[in-house]
Amino acid sequence: MPRSVNSVAKRARRKKILKQAKGYFGRRKNVWTVAKNAVEKGLQYAYRDRKTKKRNFRALWIMRINAASRIHGLTYSEFISKLKSNNIDINRKVLADLAMNNPEGFKQLVEKVK
Repeated sequence: MPRSVNSVAKRARRKKILKQAKGYFGRRKNVWTVAKNAVEKGLQYAYRDRKTKKRNFRALWIMRINAASRIHGLTYSEFISKLKSNNIDINRKVLADLAMNNPEGFKQLVEKVK
């Protein structure tokens, strides 16, 4: 009995990968073996950097909070410690946004915890 092959599924699989490789340079966008490797590597980077992005944003928020709190005579660690001891539950993202876009509101918060 002859071996049957599912060409429709094979073609669909390849088209899916080549579609993901759209915008790549040179053979990475249209040669199956090269595109497959490039897309797999790109997906690895995407997975890894979704985690890295969270780290980078947290570090940015901490820098902004530190800079704003030092203007009012507190270090970052002192400020966060006093927030916790006063049972003020605001995350770093919101604190950084306050520090950047609403300095008066941030100043009131600092005065409240001092």
